[in-house]
Amino acid sequence: MLSPALTALERRWHEEIPLSAAMGLKIVDGDDGALTLRAPLAPNRNVHGTGFAGSLYAAAALCGWGRVALTLEAAGLDGELVIAEGTIRYRRPVTEALAIHTTLGATEREAFCDTLRSEGRARLTLAVFVNGTEAESCARFEGVYAVKLRS
Repeated sequence: MLSPALTALERRWHEEIPLSAAMGLKIVDGDDGALTLRAPLAPNRNVHGTGFAGSLYAAAALCGWGRVALTLEAAGLDGELVIAEGTIRYRRPVTEALAIHTTLGATEREAFCDTLRSEGRARLTLAVFVNGTEAESCARFEGVYAVKLRS
């Protein structure tokens, strides 16, 4: 069972970013600095029957955005969160349901929040992996997320 924060995040995506609902994107875990999403292959396939590059990018970008949003919420910080930059490397075809994962360690979360509190803005770079671990993923996304505290 998902925590209230994870349930609220998924609902927010589906309401405010309709593409996430059309993709069938679901949060499956979000413990201790991690965030894991799943989506079926069928609505995210390309003409070859494998994962559509745009779907992989969108899911990975949202996974990183969600991890940062959860970090802000846990720290009691209210900020405008955007993805400032994103790159992806497609390593091999996705042939099954999408599994997207990122982790943000406690030290990195604390440093990011400290910078945000002291400077009113901060950036964080996150790696997100699609269908596999860092060494064996089908795709590796790197996103730069920027936050500015609200007054």
